[in-house]
Amino acid sequence: MDRLDNAIRPYAWGSPTAIPHLLGTEPTGEPQAEMWMGAHPGAPSRTDRGTLVEVIDADPEKELGPAAVAKFGPRLPFLLKILAAGAPLSLQVHPDLEQAKEGYTDEERRGIPVDAPHRNYKDANHKPELICALTEFDGLCGFRDPLAAAGLLDDLGVDSLKPYVDLLHAHPEDAALREVLTAILTADPEEMSRTVAEAAAACTRLGGAYAPYADIAHHYPGDPGVIAAMLLNHVRLQPGEALYLGAGVPHAYLNGLGVEIMANSDNVLRCGLTPKHVDVPELLRIVRFRPSDPGVLRPEASPDGEELYETPIDEFRLSRYVLPEAGSAHDLTRATPQILLCTAGSVRAGEHDLTPGRSVFVPAGEKAEVSGTGTLFRATVVA
Repeated sequence: MDRLDNAIRPYAWGSPTAIPHLLGTEPTGEPQAEMWMGAHPGAPSRTDRGTLVEVIDADPEKELGPAAVAKFGPRLPFLLKILAAGAPLSLQVHPDLEQAKEGYTDEERRGIPVDAPHRNYKDANHKPELICALTEFDGLCGFRDPLAAAGLLDDLGVDSLKPYVDLLHAHPEDAALREVLTAILTADPEEMSRTVAEAAAACTRLGGAYAPYADIAHHYPGDPGVIAAMLLNHVRLQPGEALYLGAGVPHAYLNGLGVEIMANSDNVLRCGLTPKHVDVPELLRIVRFRPSDPGVLRPEASPDGEELYETPIDEFRLSRYVLPEAGSAHDLTRATPQILLCTAGSVRAGEHDLTPGRSVFVPAGEKAEVSGTGTLFRATVVA
């Protein structure tokens, strides 16, 4: 197996201290938002044999296994991250596989450069993802019941929100949610900025359930995404709890440290809380306008100590091991590629000693015995 040297992405919303604290390093004063583990061409992990992209390209079947190559092609189909949100991320949705293929083909046909700021589809893949909390972790996930959203907005006492409150009482629910989100994102910018300012002041005054939206407005003053965010469920994960985010589900991460895994894609349609391009017509095509419970996941334990986070897709499979005794060993050998990530304690993986934030890549079929006292996340695929 290969010890990984992983890139840290300095996005503006990142916490300057959470990842350094996990790694036991000194903060630089700059935001450290994500640490990427995998073979994404934008920031591939490095090994003693070269980048993980180069290692896999040299012999895909040896590194990934014949079954994974047959199912997903000659590339690692997932990207594992440590994510440290110090401020809200953009409100966003991801396309399903068919929508991604259609969107990518269309933008290629129209000759839109892949790095153009108004391009939506960087690739032809979908981007389901899972976030597992390492600390308390706040986020937004899926639409509230429209009547609950109407009550939340109405209690702010902001006159310019009354039309949205009335729309949310209409039927059917999916049409009501679609009409309100469309109205929010297409409103006159100056009028919306004033509405957001009034709503933010009310959220600050009321506190409690409104506190997350006051904080969002602090980071994104005047942004229509502040009002759109109030249509969504607010979720606070405890360490070890997770959220699965499928296609079309609007979501945003607000604050906290977590382990994130996703299909290897960059396709994001933004709804707000961002200075980046918001393509409203395409966004409305992708969003699934139905109220839903956020569906907090807790791992299901097996007799061998593996705690699995069940998801409905095959590009990734995330589980964890909480190792209580230094003397006990677990054989994690699989016929599929794996990344093993330590998040607490000290874990021995093959010949490598892993401390928090350190990881290894295990080629398909490679012996993978682990021991120690700590927490180990295991990322692989279903093939």
